[in-house]
Parts: sequence; C-alpha cells; structure tokens
Amino acid sequence: MSSASHGFSGPADLHLHSNHSDGTESPAEVVAQAHAHGVRTLALTDHDRSTGWQEAGDAAVALGMTFLPGMELSAKHGWRSVHVLGYLFDPDDEALRAETDRIRGDRIGRAERIVRNIGRDYDLNWDDVLAQTTLDATVGRPHIADALVARGIVRDRTEAFDGILHPREGYYEPHYAPDPLTAVRLITDAGGVAIIAHPVTSGRDSMMPEPYIERLIEAGLGGFEIDHRENTEAGKRELRRIAATHDLIVTGSSDYHGTGKPNRPGEHTTSEEMVARLLARGIGTSPRFP
Repeated sequence: MSSASHGFSGPADLHLHSNHSDGTESPAEVVAQAHAHGVRTLALTDHDRSTGWQEAGDAAVALGMTFLPGMELSAKHGWRSVHVLGYLFDPDDEALRAETDRIRGDRIGRAERIVRNIGRDYDLNWDDVLAQTTLDATVGRPHIADALVARGIVRDRTEAFDGILHPREGYYEPHYAPDPLTAVRLITDAGGVAIIAHPVTSGRDSMMPEPYIERLIEAGLGGFEIDHRENTEAGKRELRRIAATHDLIVTGSSDYHGTGKPNRPGEHTTSEEMVARLLARGIGTSPRFP
C-alpha cells in the first residue's frame, strides 16, 4: 500500500513522550530528535494529556513530517498497570477530559505521598521534585527519580526505579486509574483509536486474560503495540495470533522519553498500511500533514 495516496510517509513512530509528561525534552525537541533519527510520521503520546499537540504539530509540519495527535491513558486491570494509547480523539470530549483530569490530580497526590515516604529516610522533599518538572507536566515517579539523581542519591532513573522507587522498598503508593474497558470506551467514544501499549513486557503472565481482551475488542479496541523493546518474543507471538484472528491494527514504536530512557526514536516503527488504518478510523481530531 503506497503512502503517497495517504498524504504521509514512513518510517512512522507512534509513541513518544515530551516534558509535558515524563519525557525530558519539549514537544518541538522530541520532533527534531525523531526527524534526526529518520522518522517521518510520528505521534506525541504524553501521559493523560494533550497539551503538547500544537507545538509538536507545528514542529513536525515545518520539518515536512506528518503528525498524529495522541495520548497514553493510564489504566489498571487487577494488579496489572495497563496503558492505552489513544490516537486522533477529540481532546475536548467531556467524559475523556474529566477522566484525565481525575488521573492527573491523583498522580500529584500520589507523588507527594511517595516523596513524604522517601523523605523519612533520605534528604528529599517536594520542592526537589517540582524543580524537575515543567509547568504543564503530569508529575509522576520519573520526576521523583530525576530529583533523586539531582540530589546525588542515585546515579540515574534506572537505579532509582530498581531501588528506592521499586514497590519492594516500601515507599510505593498506588494511584487512581480506570479499568482498560473504560479507557477503551472513552477513547473510542471520543472518536479515537485505542491501542494497548506494550502489553507483554513480562510475557504471557503480564498479558490480560484473552477473554477480557475479547471484551476490549467488542468495546472498540483497535489493536496492540507489539513491536516494542520491552515486549517478550513469546508475548508478541501470542498477540500477533490474536491480532490476526480479529483483524486488529498492529503498531511498533520507540516509547521515546529523551534522556529518561535508553529508547531511541524509530527503533521500532509502524507499517504504512497500519498507519493508514489508524488515519481512516480516527475521526475525533485531524492529523497534520506537511
């Protein structure tokens, strides 16, 4: 399937984060990094917010790239943290906006609770965390990790998450998130396309049960992000089987966070056929073409 008839070109990376959530670069800088790594179609998918769309879209068009508006919506299924990527939804949809406001509000309270817990044993306070965020950022554990690095308590985010921020250390606090069924319905009802992000980071054990996945498909789930560095090979095989059975969209992405993760733009990409399917299905907002 030729991309020329769709107004975009590959390679396409549909999962990148800016400092509006837990990335370390501005939306325009994220776009520039993606372009430098050969990406020509991208989506900005900050956690639970769409505030970076305008800046990222302007930067993408200026560089001759196609921009797909997106978001990574937090959800939870039992003990599993499930992230649902939403593309081309209406950012002003009342129900979806109310849910993201609730998620972000609880994230802040949760982050404050974690910092208070850590502060009992380490020289860390809330101002240290705020110093690592931008005005519009969704404050979360990555910012706490950055504050721990700035304080010299750990060397990098990886050490923070493997140590102090790991649930076994006792500082962890839960946060509110809707169930995946609600997340999929909210995105779909807002005219968007819902894709489960990195669904098998620990193989089949971390995958939602197949009967529940079938319920998500019935509710409008568009597909899975299969080509991602954290998905296991066994898990990817299982997801490809389900995707083929139900004719779902399959994406591949970097999950780029700037210096916050080793992931590089374009290390995994989405085929032109699947991007075209996303564009045809998402009706809540428009992509931006060069």
